[in-house]
Amino acid sequence: MEKNKLQHLNITTDKLFDDIRNIIEQGRRQAYAAAGQAAIMTYWNVGRRIVEEEQQGESRAAYGSKLIPALAYRLSVEYGSGYGKRNLASVSNIQAREWYMKAAAENMWSFKELERNISTQYYERRLAKQLGNRTLPMPQPEHIDPLEYIKNPMVAEFMGFQQDTKFSESELEQALIDNLEKFIMELGRGFAFVERQQHIVTDTTDFYIDLVFYNFKMKRFVIFELKTHKLTHQDIGQLDMYVRMYDDLMKEEEDNPTIGVLLCTDTDDTIAKYSVLHGNEQLFAAKYMAYMPTEEELARVIEQQKRFFLEQHGMEE
Repeated sequence: MEKNKLQHLNITTDKLFDDIRNIIEQGRRQAYAAAGQAAIMTYWNVGRRIVEEEQQGESRAAYGSKLIPALAYRLSVEYGSGYGKRNLASVSNIQAREWYMKAAAENMWSFKELERNISTQYYERRLAKQLGNRTLPMPQPEHIDPLEYIKNPMVAEFMGFQQDTKFSESELEQALIDNLEKFIMELGRGFAFVERQQHIVTDTTDFYIDLVFYNFKMKRFVIFELKTHKLTHQDIGQLDMYVRMYDDLMKEEEDNPTIGVLLCTDTDDTIAKYSVLHGNEQLFAAKYMAYMPTEEELARVIEQQKRFFLEQHGMEE
């Protein structure tokens, strides 16, 4: 009898412990999210106030150039380095600023993550942003546009390679796996890692896909092929075959069509126009940058990749 009572007590205690632990963990997550959102809203309001002050006419241009350094000095003394000159140079584009605020709140970005995403022009690199106001017939299950989840170029300075470093495809793959959390953050919302070198068996041949992810928001597999050279039509043909194979052999009925992304050192407008990439809703090619570019260099590359993307879909700027 005593033994049964003790067992019942242990079971009850375990259940109560688990319930209370879940309550505490949920409370911590909510507190973290609320604190993060409050911090982001604070920075956003600070930035808005600075922009309002700076945009009071051309006659204040000289004044504006001295405003942020002076303001940063005084705020840093009182509130710390988080209000230094670099952090006060807020995003000037209203649409971009609102997008960053919403994305940071939804994804619970830390301030460091938000700062990196702004510095790497995350908003501008999305293919949906490159598309602008043009319309493109893309599958949009539950109003989720795949173009929101593909970025070109992809900034991957976290791999640790120097600008002129030579590396193999296997070393590139290993560097991404070693920094998987940062790679997923660069990919964006809803990505979960599935497998590297995923083995696909057909009746006649074995194939190995470099990296496979699943995006829970798009409800589809996203496969990545990695190349250490400029885009070729052979690369696109291989990716096209893998996507078709994956849809046939791996995709479940409830999954949306697989997307294939080829990461390469550079793209090619001719291939965008004349290969199977042209007009394809499931294939994408993106340039990766294995180092942190300057703001000006990144802006130039974004414009280049914008032209590549529009060429792929037969659209003019």
